[in-house]
Amino acid sequence: MSADRLTILAVDDEQTQLEDLARLLRGSIYVEGVECAFGGHDALVKASAQQYDAIFLDVRMPNLDGLELARVLRRFACPPQLVFVSAYDTAAVDAFELHALDYLRKPISRRRVEEALERVVKAIEAGALDNESGVARAQSRVPTEHDTVAVASARGGSIRLIARSSILYAQSNGDFVRLVNDDGRYLLRNTLAEIQHRWEQFGFVRVHRQYVANLNRAVELSPRLGGTADLMFDDGQTIPIARRHVAELGRRLGV
Repeated sequence: MSADRLTILAVDDEQTQLEDLARLLRGSIYVEGVECAFGGHDALVKASAQQYDAIFLDVRMPNLDGLELARVLRRFACPPQLVFVSAYDTAAVDAFELHALDYLRKPISRRRVEEALERVVKAIEAGALDNESGVARAQSRVPTEHDTVAVASARGGSIRLIARSSILYAQSNGDFVRLVNDDGRYLLRNTLAEIQHRWEQFGFVRVHRQYVANLNRAVELSPRLGGTADLMFDDGQTIPIARRHVAELGRRLGV
């Protein structure tokens, strides 16, 4: 939560209703910013690339519905607060079993949106108080090998969940970042600088203008002529290390 205001992701597969929901959220004094996701797959990719305080999501969506999306989000190391939105009551029980804070019926009123946002704020504040160090939830995130990332297949474009700990390195690739792990190559719509900033606590460091490496998977640093080096991973793959990063990387690896 930024400066006691919320960052929200609004999710719906109907453009008009998505715009209406985003408008209501942006009109609240509790909200700092709202991003929109058109459908469950789009939401999953965005939630993997950026941490949101809360996600307001439609229940009935094709391919990946709101309940399925919520079950995936609950596996994140620091899951967002969930508020479901639907024209039907049929999923209410399932929603609250997933620890949703609220269940809004369409058409949504401004009053109900404000009530839901108040619950989000209280839940985040309660979580912060429960933290022994007293820091915000986003600052106290604990790395876990079960922390998952939603990525797109570099070939088929399908969405897949991979463990962050399985990633060897990230490579800049236009508007995307290419993630390489044991099983293949995947795309994440993000920047390498953002990956470096968000994943540093998980052992990822910038080693080149085009690469961020997972040092937990690195096994060998090989110097090259000119002061550069290669970094080898436990599966035999290597990436280049820029000259200015070699000394610091050597210290971190104990070589």
